[in-house]
Amino acid sequence: MPKYLLLKHYRGGPAPHHPFPPMDQWAPEDVEAHMAFLKHVGELLQENGEYVDAQALTPARTWVRYGGPDAAPVTTDGPLPETSDLVAGWYMVDVESHERAIELAAYVSSEPGPGGKPLYEWIDVREVMSEAPSGD
Repeated sequence: MPKYLLLKHYRGGPAPHHPFPPMDQWAPEDVEAHMAFLKHVGELLQENGEYVDAQALTPARTWVRYGGPDAAPVTTDGPLPETSDLVAGWYMVDVESHERAIELAAYVSSEPGPGGKPLYEWIDVREVMSEAPSGD
């Protein structure tokens, strides 16, 4: 089965939509509901046998780029400075089809935000290389 990354975005995407304040400005009960939903998604994926891994990313400006033994480490916004602060984390799923990956992304995107309203945040769905490239 193919594996997909579901990349979660909190601060925009290709076009602005549903503006919400940053999570550190949410009411504590809204943060708790949001985190409970994320835990539920992980449990659901595990029960379905679709879970591979999930990770949250650290805030922007905490990345260090290493350029080799002769280069000084440089703190940056990440490998893609123009978008690194947009990606909040990811799920890796192992599903039967691209359509199922899209279905899961839609569900994850509906996670609750302030006041319990769905965030409908941007989720990038990217297939992960499932086989080593050929030497041809």
